[in-house]
Amino acid sequence: MSEMITRDLVDLDLSAESKVGAARALAERMVTLGRVTDLDGFLADVAAREAQMPTGLEGGIGIPHCRSTHVTAPTLAFGRSPSGIDFGAPDGPADLIFLIAAPAGADDAHLSILSTLARRLMRPDFVAALRAAATPEEAAALVAGEEPAPPNPAPSAANPAPPAFEERGSGGGAPRAAEPQNAAQPGRGGVGESPAGQPFRVVAVTSCPTGIAHTYMAAESLQQAAAEAGIELTVETQGSAGFTKLTPETIAAADAAVFAHDVPVRERARFAGKPTVDVGVKAGINRPAELLQEARDKAARGEVSTTSPTPVEEAGEDQDGYGAKLRTWLMSGVSYMVPFVAAGGLLIALAFAIGGYEINNAPSVAEHFVWTEAASWAALLFQTGGLAFGFLVPVLAGYIAYGMADRPGLVPGFVGGAVALTIDAGFLGGLIAGLIAGGTVLAVQRLKIPTALRGIMPVVVLPLIGSAVTAFLMFLVVGKPVASLQRALTDWLSGLSGANAIILGVILGLMMCFDLGGPLNKVAYAFAIGGLATPNEGSLKVMAAVMAAGMVPPLAMALATTVRGRLFSKTERENGKAAWFLGASFISEGAIPFAAADPLRVIPASMVGGAVTGALSMAFECTLRAPHGGIFVIPLIGNPLLYLIAIAAGTATSAGLVILLKGMRKQDTTAEAAPLPDPAEVTVAA
Repeated sequence: MSEMITRDLVDLDLSAESKVGAARALAERMVTLGRVTDLDGFLADVAAREAQMPTGLEGGIGIPHCRSTHVTAPTLAFGRSPSGIDFGAPDGPADLIFLIAAPAGADDAHLSILSTLARRLMRPDFVAALRAAATPEEAAALVAGEEPAPPNPAPSAANPAPPAFEERGSGGGAPRAAEPQNAAQPGRGGVGESPAGQPFRVVAVTSCPTGIAHTYMAAESLQQAAAEAGIELTVETQGSAGFTKLTPETIAAADAAVFAHDVPVRERARFAGKPTVDVGVKAGINRPAELLQEARDKAARGEVSTTSPTPVEEAGEDQDGYGAKLRTWLMSGVSYMVPFVAAGGLLIALAFAIGGYEINNAPSVAEHFVWTEAASWAALLFQTGGLAFGFLVPVLAGYIAYGMADRPGLVPGFVGGAVALTIDAGFLGGLIAGLIAGGTVLAVQRLKIPTALRGIMPVVVLPLIGSAVTAFLMFLVVGKPVASLQRALTDWLSGLSGANAIILGVILGLMMCFDLGGPLNKVAYAFAIGGLATPNEGSLKVMAAVMAAGMVPPLAMALATTVRGRLFSKTERENGKAAWFLGASFISEGAIPFAAADPLRVIPASMVGGAVTGALSMAFECTLRAPHGGIFVIPLIGNPLLYLIAIAAGTATSAGLVILLKGMRKQDTTAEAAPLPDPAEVTVAA
């Protein structure tokens, strides 16, 4: 650890006022020592990690961290802020800030040391010693473990030693003690005991995106809470410092399981049949006692995990937020629907290109097909594309339900989607049907089921009950109102023209460029491809505007780095070269590295350019049947030349704004870096 932090990497009077400024101040120290090769590139990686989940912890601690190709050796910088800096913790700003930098290919030994620090941060005595450190040397020695923090109180009657718990992480780890110090006596009950008189046993898994800090802090927090409650806890830390699986015997003996994770739990099927508490990793850090009590309550009620993890759980989302889960469920359905939209839309567009729009009235190719006629081939493409489009709503509904309830939700979801088609409820009907189907299956799964029926639940009982309930509600309760709403939306899109169309184009352009592939971007995209399920002139205009606006941010960053490369770091200039292709391919995420490094300039500039392109695309009445493809589907676009002009106008606008804003920042920085000379120095020089 002494190699990772020195006095030069400690700032006991950190003057930064924001987390961006704090990261920059500490990273500059790393650059000075040669631990980081590209300051802006490294800070972009830190910002990208911070965007996944805030790194503030309760108790006044901030731990920005990342893996980066710009880091030469595992490094730790420490800053102490007199006023506090907001890192997103629920209890307020952080005064102790640790910037952890790990190389992209760091070895397990180094990462194990960093994980040790993460654990020590959960000890109040260690944190208090850091706040009391008087010199950078003392703080560095504390962090490095060379100067021990005040010891924990010795065990006593008032402060008994903790029970045994074991961690399975790097190297597996050995139990802290052979037996719990306060193990239950036969025939007696206790706070931490199972009904059989044995200590209540819990297995836990912790993990986070980088596996450096939160993984081990959650494990330490859970272990401390288990010790206080008299619970036997065994933790599997699926972090960067290694990963040793819990043994089958340990899992089998456990009364419950706790998952505190922001990435998928590896081999989750091992825990099937256990009462399970599933939350994000920060919940494991901030409220471990509550999670362990919830595990005990579920075990007492006999609740067990009867299915494999759902795609929502596999996505590693924080399970506390219903809004996040709802978005993931909807995106699950949309993501499975997109290939059908792409295949069907491109086939129909090709059919129109070959045979003209009258191909819509061609007879079935099963009854009439002439091998030598282009019209027959066009009819084949058109009818195949139409069949692919016929699956859109059932697939959407089926995979929304699948995202909620896994495979048992598929059949009710597809049935609900088919009902939506039957009653002309369209895309909105598919959304509602998928949510009803998934919700029904989840509700049935929560019921206490006799052991004899569990084997047939996923393949018989759940699909049967789910399909019946979903069909009933769609046919007789919500279907007709949703169908009316769908017709109103379709009529509105069909009648879009003039100022209304341009305003919609501006709104969609702003949404596409606000978070570059994030939730708002996905909402706009889902709205566009939903219109393709019932295509008309208005919905095709919307699809064209959405794709055009989504191409602008990466193309603008590519143009800006080409025209004014000196305003960007070396890494950004390299990213700019790739952004040409990403933007041309309609991959908005190509602008994320630029936005992460300088969000206050890049995002507003991108939004303005996207709004310009969206408005022009709608004004030019450009249309698009394909949901993706970028410039590679230009031949299939209505008014292709004007479409390219719209994209070019938005790209030039965004690039110009970025150059202007970054140029102003450079001027401000230069002015601040050139203070007037000290008169005393001038006198001495004379």
